[in-house]
Amino acid sequence: MTSEDRAAALRLLQKEASECTRCRLHERRTTVVFGDGNPDAELMFIGEGPGQHEDEQGLPFVGRSGQLLSTLLERVGLSRPEVYIANVVKCRPPGNRDPREDEIASCKGYLVEQIKLVDPAAVVTLGNFSTKLLLKTQVGITRMRGQAYPWWGRHVVPTFHPAAALRNGPRVVDEMVSDLQLATRIIAERPSVVEPGPPVQPEQIELFK
Repeated sequence: MTSEDRAAALRLLQKEASECTRCRLHERRTTVVFGDGNPDAELMFIGEGPGQHEDEQGLPFVGRSGQLLSTLLERVGLSRPEVYIANVVKCRPPGNRDPREDEIASCKGYLVEQIKLVDPAAVVTLGNFSTKLLLKTQVGITRMRGQAYPWWGRHVVPTFHPAAALRNGPRVVDEMVSDLQLATRIIAERPSVVEPGPPVQPEQIELFK
């Protein structure tokens, strides 16, 4: 798939998502926060769900957490336009509560397609929700981070959500930088490091269940 084809497919998927009413979250949203960034990115970030600023602007990670994420990217030699950013759910949960299981289930098909279309070498999961969804684990992020996990022909690198770093300070920031450095090494070594996953047939959209 060419870069133009990939970008066009993401636009069509975004249009579909913008009209989505699969779960209760559509009832209070201002806008659907689909995703943002480079459709050819080697590094993809997956967060939890939009907050107030994201809901208002229609872009992921534009508040304080987003500012910190941009700073962390700079510390490992990257910029936001080079990566792709999405969330587990595309609409803001009321009061920024945690997304519920049925809401995640209703929305995850969009995320699956985003991952397939962007086809990154590394996926950085930000916090518990995206980590548990992709890796099918109940282990918390503190124990999961610091490692790369082979996943469908790429690697998942779990790290803290930027909001946790804002709450807990420099130690968490440094650990996030270490995790991002791990992700950049995977990108640099993609041909030799990534273990091929099972072939994905066109009809198989469920990379995680």
